[in-house]
Amino acid sequence: MKQVRLSQGTISYEEWGAGAPVVFVHGVLVSGSLWHGVAEELRSSHRCFVPTWPLGSHTTPMDAAADLSPTGAARLVADFMDALGLTDVTLVGNDSGGAISQIVAARHAARLRRLVLTNCDALEVFPPRAFKMLTWLPRVPGLMAVVAKSMLYLPRLRRLPIAYGALTRAPIADALLRAWVEPGARDARIRRDVGKFLRAVSPQITLAVADELRNFDKPALLLWGEADRFFRIELAQRLTRCLPNARLQTIKGARTFLPLDEPRQVATAIRDFAQDTPDLKAVSV
Repeated sequence: MKQVRLSQGTISYEEWGAGAPVVFVHGVLVSGSLWHGVAEELRSSHRCFVPTWPLGSHTTPMDAAADLSPTGAARLVADFMDALGLTDVTLVGNDSGGAISQIVAARHAARLRRLVLTNCDALEVFPPRAFKMLTWLPRVPGLMAVVAKSMLYLPRLRRLPIAYGALTRAPIADALLRAWVEPGARDARIRRDVGKFLRAVSPQITLAVADELRNFDKPALLLWGEADRFFRIELAQRLTRCLPNARLQTIKGARTFLPLDEPRQVATAIRDFAQDTPDLKAVSV
């Protein structure tokens, strides 16, 4: 695990492989491990950057004054690419990380070559109705601590449909779930960080960004699991129409955490997409 110091704090990340850069963005209450299977498949052809963003499963707290709203998180992604000097980046987002990636594409696109969105928040869905209660947790003093500790010590709670239970086709390994919930259960500063994000989540953000994305003319791929009950295919179809140079590709049977359900198919789709839309440097040569 490597680390890079940014203006808002330290981001831990893993770097896999060599080639054109791919930066992955996960969502709330998971870590970069969500993308391990995809990065493993891509490492032979791409340089994969797998950060753990400060969204509740990170282990290094951010600075107390850090802006960790969705727009602040997008700034972190942009700052991460700046700090590492990455150019012609393929940015790949999932879940609320997909909403963050949309903000990056709309407002911080200078280092991007292409955008890949897997099942994620968009338009009026931020968050999905089933997870609306997450936005209220940080508003009630002490409630986040109670929920986080309950998720750690009562494994059955982690598998409820309103937790992680309906996000994948097959049950997620319990060791992975525990690794995701433990940081927030044990450290109030981690809860503080993710609370900043959750308080600011609003469809007003994603609706405004959808309008701004009409100016993002770089190639975009929407790679969507068809069996997702939270981010349905109709949402992907509408989001595709907001992007002037986008196409939609579906994967049967997959759900929200597409990188866990079908890592090989996700990696193949990203690789094929990159081949169809060559890097700018390669084109200039």
